[in-house]
Amino acid sequence: MAVPKKRQSKQRQRKRRTHIKAAMPSFHACPQCGDPALPHRVCASCGYYKREQVLEVEEF
Repeated sequence: MAVPKKRQSKQRQRKRRTHIKAAMPSFHACPQCGDPALPHRVCASCGYYKREQVLEVEEF
């Protein structure tokens, strides 16, 4: 099994990891209320998913 001869420096390690980053979540407009919502999830503001009411949302 191959074993590194020298330890990699922090700078070299960080250069390699510059491309590993989290992507921003994409939002779409809810067809029921028009508020931004995550795709394939229940809308937090109206409680609808695929044009069906799934959750009862309380209004403050």
